[in-house]
Parts: sequence; structure tokens; C-alpha cells
Amino acid sequence: MLRHDVQPGRLVAGAFLTATAVIYAGDAGALWETPWFVIVPVVVGGLCLAGAVGVLTRAVRRRRRTLRTDPATDPDGTRADLTG
Repeated sequence: MLRHDVQPGRLVAGAFLTATAVIYAGDAGALWETPWFVIVPVVVGGLCLAGAVGVLTRAVRRRRRTLRTDPATDPDGTRADLTG
């Protein structure tokens, strides 16, 4: 199996869209009554939050990559191990 980077923004977007599906399914199954306009802020808010998480993730990864490859950050000239 190929390895890939985890993308938290897509995880957040998927969680909000799954919540939207659950809201619609509950309304269709007559478990509760959902007004039509409730879905708009859930989807838009989820996509905006996912975008913010994606931007934050990219900034953190870019900063980590810069710290790993920049010899000026380590006075010995050796690479610091930031893998955790």
C-alpha cells in the first residue's frame, strides 16, 4: 500500500458532510424535523473550517520542512531530528 500524507482539512470536510447526511437521513426517516435552511450553515461552516485547517496544516508542514533542511538553524551543521 502506498503511503501518503494525512490531510486534516479533508477529514474535517468529510465529517461535516457526513453530519449533513445524518441530518437529512434523520429528517427523511421521520426521527426529527429539520428545516431546510439548517443545512446551509452546516455545509458552509464545515467547508470554511476545513479550508482554515488546510491552510494551517500547509503552514506547519512548510515550517517543519524549512527547519529540517536549513543548516542555519542548527549551529553544528547537523540536521535536527524533528520526527517526534
